[in-house]
Amino acid sequence: MQKYEFDTIILGGGPAGLAAGIYASRGAVSTAIVDLNMFGGQPSNYLELENYPGFSTVGGYDLMEKFEEHADKFGVQKFPMQEIQNVDLKSKVIKTSDTEFHAKTIIIATGAQPMKLGIPGEKEFVGRGVSYCAVCDGAFYKDKVVAVVGGGNAAVEEAMYLTRFASKVYLIHRRDELRADKIVQERAFKNDKLEFVWDSVVDEILGEELVSRIVVRNVKTGEISEIAVNGIFPYIGITPNVNLFNGQLQQDSRGFIVTDDKMETSLEGVYAAGDVRTTPLRQVITATADGAIAAVQAVKYIETLKDVPQRV
Repeated sequence: MQKYEFDTIILGGGPAGLAAGIYASRGAVSTAIVDLNMFGGQPSNYLELENYPGFSTVGGYDLMEKFEEHADKFGVQKFPMQEIQNVDLKSKVIKTSDTEFHAKTIIIATGAQPMKLGIPGEKEFVGRGVSYCAVCDGAFYKDKVVAVVGGGNAAVEEAMYLTRFASKVYLIHRRDELRADKIVQERAFKNDKLEFVWDSVVDEILGEELVSRIVVRNVKTGEISEIAVNGIFPYIGITPNVNLFNGQLQQDSRGFIVTDDKMETSLEGVYAAGDVRTTPLRQVITATADGAIAAVQAVKYIETLKDVPQRV
């Protein structure tokens, strides 16, 4: 089994992880990024981004490619497609099927993922009409028709946000009343662009190159119908990617890692950045900021330790 030692090991190669890698490496500490997948994270699947400063419009994959090139410039060691079997945060040891990583500090940047509808067409149309972020993609649906699935605060608030752009927004909910806070519901019911589809679920997403319609089923009557839409936004919840270290550090009721404003977790020398932590906004720009803060704090922590490992 191969063994590596680094000052800082970053788990996750999305915006938070790559930004952390850049800042840590610039801080003159040996730095590695380890990821279960290829680098880039969720933004790599976005057709376009319009809200990342400096780019009026940029492809998600293209932007993440620039992040990765920037990390390469500073000598960040990259280990993509790792079959991670165990992470011991206290001892700071990460084991894969054939490699063992040891670190002085760990930055968790494994992100979160939207809960999927799990229906035909959902995976196929991601970035082509299926989106999990109204703030990211709402402007692409100016004067078009979209659907939002869900009934909680996130679903209702995002549906109202989408009415700024779309000509009409269907809010599809499997029950006959919303779960959102009453004040949020009251605002939604007053919005003329919102149409509520009660007691219903989406069974299929259809289209050619782009989404053009959805198949909706009434859960009480069994009636099947089609609704013409240009986009669909599932908001049935998100879940943090924390299976590898659940229970090893403080998490909130939904599993997100609790940090302070320095990205410090409840374990000394362990930091969390981006969507995996408790945060009021999950965007590329906030993830990169988190990553920068976490890396700077990790470098400061390393400076307090004796016998810092030499660069690999």
